[in-house]
Amino acid sequence: MPKLRFIRVLLHVFVGVLTCALIFPFVAAVKREALVKRWSLQLLTLCKVKVRLLDQSGGQIPDHALIIANHVSWLDIFVINSWQACHFVAKADIRTWPIAGWLSAQAGTIFLARGKQREVRRIYEGLVHQLRDNKRIAFFPEGTTGAQGGVLPFHANLFEAAIEAEVPVLPFALRYVDAQGQLHPAADFIGEMTFAESMKLILQSDVMTAELIQLPMIPTKGAHRREVAQVSRELVAKALGVSL
Repeated sequence: MPKLRFIRVLLHVFVGVLTCALIFPFVAAVKREALVKRWSLQLLTLCKVKVRLLDQSGGQIPDHALIIANHVSWLDIFVINSWQACHFVAKADIRTWPIAGWLSAQAGTIFLARGKQREVRRIYEGLVHQLRDNKRIAFFPEGTTGAQGGVLPFHANLFEAAIEAEVPVLPFALRYVDAQGQLHPAADFIGEMTFAESMKLILQSDVMTAELIQLPMIPTKGAHRREVAQVSRELVAKALGVSL
């Protein structure tokens, strides 16, 4: 029943707030990452979203890389976090969202304000240092969510951080399918749809499976950011069966 599931989601969010406020300040980073991973998986379960990790990387171990993926829904962050907890780069206005913005900040989200060059440069330098310190940084190079069945152009700017930090890019392709393996329409979070409308649609829908497809790592040594962005987009599109 959607109302009951919605109440359970709200309670789970409240548990997340308490965890961030009362536990995060007193535990090590490894423990925080484990808590984020578990909380994300539980949230997806409440939303009737199963996660299936598919490996098309040839068995490469993602030890030290900048993680990118196509962007379909607000669910994407939790799908990736259910695999490995990451520090995401997100638009600064998300920080102002009630509860969700605060939770994102506590989970290590890096907020990027467009148009403020000094702040952008400061955050960019921070990304380079974090990548060199072997932290998992992830972002969605499309810059916004797009309907399934297509892949929007990738913005190249943040790929420069991987080049400067001398780490590869680890791309993922992400899609949501129904029991028949067809793209699930309830996952799309596009246009003027609000977060509440998206949540309601997901909770009213049948079970969906989030397929997180790990692709081969892309070396960045001596590369240009636009080249790396284009190769990343082509790999993601190919994995999704999308023609660019």
